[in-house]
Amino acid sequence: MRRRSGSCLCGAVAYSVEGEPLRVGLCHCADCRKSSGSAFVFFAVWPRGAFSHSGEISTFAGRSFCPACGGRLFCLQEATVEIRLGSLDSPPTDLEPDHELWIKRREAWLRELPGAGQYAEDAN
Repeated sequence: MRRRSGSCLCGAVAYSVEGEPLRVGLCHCADCRKSSGSAFVFFAVWPRGAFSHSGEISTFAGRSFCPACGGRLFCLQEATVEIRLGSLDSPPTDLEPDHELWIKRREAWLRELPGAGQYAEDAN
């Protein structure tokens, strides 16, 4: 079973996840843009049971981060965990987004990902 690991910028918080993600996506919502300081967030979702972490975390509005360096890492939910893929130790070159969220806020200079589901807001 594939195991991926990641950490914050300073290394005080580390995590690992086993297996393949349930879904992989890009989010263009205002919260993701503001919290990342970028035009979108590249994320993936795994079952919560496949995830473990060490180190002290802080959480704001469901988003967990390192209190020392501020590095955004994951969102823990009851059944799943959403991981910011930029926090992986190795680039996730084998993971390709299968959907895009909040495309109504996508930058005009960004094009739709071919083959990825397109959602004006959340995919619910």
